[in-house]
Amino acid sequence: MSVPRLTTRRNFLQGLAAAGSAAILAPSMNRACGYESPNERPVFATIGLRNQGWAITSKSFRYADFAALADVDANVLGANAEKVEKNQGKKPDAYNDYRRVLDRKDIDAVMIATPDHWHTKIAVEAMLAGKDVYCEKPLTLTIAEGKLIEQIVKQTGRVFQVGTMQRTESEQRFLQAIALVRASRIGTVVRVTCGINGMDASPVIPAAPVPAGLDWEFWLGPAPKVDYRALPEMREGYGGGVPLYSNCHYSFRNWHEYSGGKLTDWGAHHVDIACWALGASDTGPSKITPVEFKLPVEYKDGYPTVQDQYNVATSFRIKVDMPNNVEMIITSEGDNGILFEGTEGRFFVSRGKIVGKPVEDLQEKPLPEDAIEKVYGGPVSANHTANFTDAIKSRRQPISDVWSHNRMLEICHLSNIAMRLNRELNWDPTKREITGDDQANSFLSRENRQGYEINM
Repeated sequence: MSVPRLTTRRNFLQGLAAAGSAAILAPSMNRACGYESPNERPVFATIGLRNQGWAITSKSFRYADFAALADVDANVLGANAEKVEKNQGKKPDAYNDYRRVLDRKDIDAVMIATPDHWHTKIAVEAMLAGKDVYCEKPLTLTIAEGKLIEQIVKQTGRVFQVGTMQRTESEQRFLQAIALVRASRIGTVVRVTCGINGMDASPVIPAAPVPAGLDWEFWLGPAPKVDYRALPEMREGYGGGVPLYSNCHYSFRNWHEYSGGKLTDWGAHHVDIACWALGASDTGPSKITPVEFKLPVEYKDGYPTVQDQYNVATSFRIKVDMPNNVEMIITSEGDNGILFEGTEGRFFVSRGKIVGKPVEDLQEKPLPEDAIEKVYGGPVSANHTANFTDAIKSRRQPISDVWSHNRMLEICHLSNIAMRLNRELNWDPTKREITGDDQANSFLSRENRQGYEINM
């Protein structure tokens, strides 16, 4: 495969300087990430550019140079290439096929923000191509995919950051919450409730012409081949500019073929913080019980019987038996955030607030000055992608590592399996398999569609 080549990092930076003053990079920006000179700055590429793809790219201009972008939607690709050029002064190369990015020897790391069903294939192939990886959450579509990524990280020694940015950002509220738990400010934890919101069911979504510029075959990739579906009403606000109801852009989260609904979308954030606070980042639950839930379509043997409507749970209350007799509740009801309850108090934390008597008591009895840093493992990074570029420099795994992410994501995946099969599941956190239920264990993995197998 013939690929345009940038010969050296020095030439790339010379191109930036030649493009105008907007491309000049202040030395303080380099040193903020441990790089002493512009020539040491890592060269990145982003694969998947809608919404979060642009978000993580724009956070990284201070620390890295973007040589390439890839997206299967030509309109998204072109618009983002122009935005990157405006920010760094040099236009990145733009590809429909992510493999063109992985072929390039001048690219140090890739940032992956594709739909979930593509994450594992691209991430594994990127590491095997010698790239460090930042991948958006949820990292995987199945538990088996998580195990494979762990294997390849260990095999290749690549740095791998997962985009659970609440570990770094949100004004450190979640770090403060963990510090409060560790300081026993609520006594012994007995229950933690993760409020992650529900969603509305969809109307019947008919097959529709594929939008101009979208490579639908490549968008589906490892997933089963189906018709593109959409209704004419357009989505507004975050993720806007696409059909409100479809099986593609933005709405892919609402289909088990591509994602896991709210359980792996918001659940990947709040269950992560809950597990971190409980000290359960290297273990898992013993039982998952779907107390109540609603699936928007009929299921048979764990699979939806129709293909023309959203099929993930719209509402739910899941009980998770965690180590040390802690009960975790994952619910679509109530405020979005995490409620920690202990033998001596309770408090609530979300992206916008942290409230409760233990928080109020900090006025008179503050946490130790180093409490937040002890949670984080050192000074808190300026943002989540800064932590990634720091890790590239140090060759240590970042704050959102693969292993802790997969352990908490197993809870989210198991919750979806329990609802699809309408029964409780007993989980062996050592063997990482469901006990005494062959049918349920069959949902721990999936086969990629022929022609989209992972290239090992």
